[in-house]
Amino acid sequence: MKGVPAVDGVSAWWRSAVLYQIYPRSFVDFDGDGVGDLAGVTAQLDYLVKLGVDAVWLSPIYSSPMVDFGYDVTDHCWIDPIFGTLDDFDQMLAGAHARGLRVVLDFVPNHTSDRHPWFEQSRASRTNLRRDWYVWAEPADDGGPPNNWLSCFARAGSAWTLDATTGQYYLHSYAVEQPDLNWANSAVREAMIGVLRFWLDRGVDGFRVDAIHRLIKDPTLAPNPPEVAQARTGLGEDAKLLRHIDQPGVHHVIRELRAALSDYEPERLLLGEVGVADPERWAAYYGHGDELMLTLNFAFWSQLWSAAAFHDVIATTTRLVPDGAWPVWALGNHDIMRLATRYDEDGRGPLRARVAAMMLLTLRGTPLLYYGDEIGMTNVAVPAPYAVDIDGRDGARTPMQWSPGPNAGFTTASTPWLPVPDARIKNDNVTDQQADLGSLWRLYHDLLTLRRSTPALAGGESLLLPTDGRVLAYCRAAAGDGVLVALNFDHNPHSVPLPADLTGGTILLSTDPRRQQRVCGDVVKLAADEGVIIKRR
Repeated sequence: MKGVPAVDGVSAWWRSAVLYQIYPRSFVDFDGDGVGDLAGVTAQLDYLVKLGVDAVWLSPIYSSPMVDFGYDVTDHCWIDPIFGTLDDFDQMLAGAHARGLRVVLDFVPNHTSDRHPWFEQSRASRTNLRRDWYVWAEPADDGGPPNNWLSCFARAGSAWTLDATTGQYYLHSYAVEQPDLNWANSAVREAMIGVLRFWLDRGVDGFRVDAIHRLIKDPTLAPNPPEVAQARTGLGEDAKLLRHIDQPGVHHVIRELRAALSDYEPERLLLGEVGVADPERWAAYYGHGDELMLTLNFAFWSQLWSAAAFHDVIATTTRLVPDGAWPVWALGNHDIMRLATRYDEDGRGPLRARVAAMMLLTLRGTPLLYYGDEIGMTNVAVPAPYAVDIDGRDGARTPMQWSPGPNAGFTTASTPWLPVPDARIKNDNVTDQQADLGSLWRLYHDLLTLRRSTPALAGGESLLLPTDGRVLAYCRAAAGDGVLVALNFDHNPHSVPLPADLTGGTILLSTDPRRQQRVCGDVVKLAADEGVIIKRR
């Protein structure tokens, strides 16, 4: 493994790393069946090194009926044949490590598939030894669900489904086929920690923990108050009133998970998906250095395209992240609309994607990139006959666009699992963009190179400057090295006064490949939708 630079005096690898999320079904189809696989990931490890990332997070690759595409697990310690075998995984992991890349797996602890042997035993009878491994309850007086809790998926409706065999309802926070585990049961916790150890013993570098805020429910199963009865997630303003999300006991569980990782050297990562709107409750998931190491920030990627909005969420996050803890920043993932589509307005999506890239890779913290964002992939309109996701997220999960050839170089099959747009139309494929010095891929590459070579960007301190609502600016500094990042969110040019120590500074990088002026006076003139990084003179 390559050396890990210290950040703020701490050498934890994830503090200086850039993470890259791979949706394995859509990255590379190596065996030609139309679905991406682990051998395909192995085949493109050199691409990840060339791009400049440090670690990959793989969305679930475990045995699954694929109702929720791997988030419904039947065996946590086995690879689904769609993706390959354990040997394929070991080869991929060894290949990544040989190149200095870390590998982070998706850990899905809240629920299993209804075809998991644990649940099949649990539903067999009320007296089965694994009955209490899941959340069961008697019907309400009218025979309906035990309470008013709702599934996160609108199509699933209630979070409860009646099991005809035993006459009780089981809880499912997501699809009907995804029953919730009962984390109040110590045997469940021991079994799931055993899953972590299985993969840690194989050498994985950490886990992204799915829906960790949902692990503990109100033991009384009390109904949600009427004012939040229609809430499906923890992202509303009144989410703290929900009784099946963000319960106090979840922090004890996280500390147990963290303790399990502490037995392994070097340090392994625990990155949590915390869908909690209240910023103070969200920040509590860091604990006191004994819970999550990184906490995904829904508030960041949910912002409208506004300098003021991003200024506020960055300021709030910086203020609330506990001393010694570290933020993580992401603008894309498999659950939300593609970055280049989400921020598109009047055809400005491509320019905004460039500004977003510079922001993401220069903030103090760990950036997380979503596959394909580096080439500006957009949401694909998937025709209804080809749509497969229960929650309508197919458009953000389409295959990686590698080349201008058939199916964008993703597969040799005639039909990929999701439609692939013609990657020649907008030059939005890796091959063409790598050859284009002004491409978005080239900007990502240059940003990652600059980040690695500039102490102020890899770690150091950060000072968020006041915003006029159009330009977001912040200073980064470390060990005598200092830069200013200025990002114009407006469609008009703007001039930004520079601090005295940056007067006469040099523009290291601009999002606009046409920029000529590289030395600043006492102001920097930003073109519409332009971002720059300025180094002290």
